[in-house]
Amino acid sequence: MEKSILRLTLNGRERADAVDGNVLLIDYIREIAGLTGTKMGCDGGECGACTVLVDGEPRLACISLAASAEGHDVETIESLAEGTRLSALQKSFHQKLGSQCGFCTPGMIMASEGLLRKNPDPSVEEIRTGLSGNICRCTGYVKIIESVQDAAERKAEGDAA
Repeated sequence: MEKSILRLTLNGRERADAVDGNVLLIDYIREIAGLTGTKMGCDGGECGACTVLVDGEPRLACISLAASAEGHDVETIESLAEGTRLSALQKSFHQKLGSQCGFCTPGMIMASEGLLRKNPDPSVEEIRTGLSGNICRCTGYVKIIESVQDAAERKAEGDAA
């Protein structure tokens, strides 16, 4: 397959990489960009572990072609922390035990980040709806919802990172 140049902004940095037209966004992120925080769970768009933000909107990287991100702003879990300082959402997931085994956590956090950017004070039902495409096999989602609520409170108090 013939390669083309993919130009996008990944975690705030402009990139231009030669990629095959059939490369999935998750493979681009993990294999070409070398960012391994985004996880491949189901390989079919059913679990949400691969959730990234494209222009601020959650997108499943395992069913999106890398070429679909041409000219767009893509954010992965690595974009949220500032140096060694966790974001409010990452702190909340850690402190409120929103992650168990941690496999789904990057996708959960990115879906939550997308939700909180649109709705800084979501109800429990809005959080459930916002995370409905993300599956966790370890929890009953209570701690995840509490983590998102805590992050919303932190952000309202000015703890953006």
